[in-house]
Amino acid sequence: MKLVIATQNESKLKEIKEILKSIKLSVLSLNKLDRKFHIKENGKTFFANAVKKTLPVSKAYKDDLVAGEDSGLEVDFLNGSPGVYSKRYSGKNWTYEKNNLKILKELKGVERKKRKASFHCCLVLFKAGKLIKRIDGRLNGYISQESKGNHGFGYDPIFYLPKYKATIAELPLSIKNKLSHRAKAFIKLKKFIQKVNINY
Repeated sequence: MKLVIATQNESKLKEIKEILKSIKLSVLSLNKLDRKFHIKENGKTFFANAVKKTLPVSKAYKDDLVAGEDSGLEVDFLNGSPGVYSKRYSGKNWTYEKNNLKILKELKGVERKKRKASFHCCLVLFKAGKLIKRIDGRLNGYISQESKGNHGFGYDPIFYLPKYKATIAELPLSIKNKLSHRAKAFIKLKKFIQKVNINY
């Protein structure tokens, strides 16, 4: 049995594999499968998109566990946006840098206390087309005044954590993998897999 992570993002997979390194399962991305999946992420919630990513893979690879997640940035001042549109927030030709610049522009001149934001991750685990577990992870912080740091990806360079006096992108991966929204969700997943002895 393998644990397939329903993603083609190798940066994301690297983080996930580091978190799950103690489980006795081979962890791989969609890129390593012999079938290709074209998923349209048009759900209205993180949960809906997580299921869309995971269910078809689980139906095709019934002997394996398949985990998928959808996550995004929710900015209070922007009424929860970009939310499920986090990945392509800057439009069709999006890049991480363009997304970050758009957020910073929209919050230009907004005072610190009104720049509250959170990362939300909804993770689902499927086996043979059936939902086994749903797990949510969240990280609260603020949107910084400028982009800083070279670690991580996505909105990490503009997500500021007062406790560390740094953006996530300024922190080493070892710290991010203990506190991020995705880390919290996958740590819970690891404990669940180990608790129910699902990997033996």
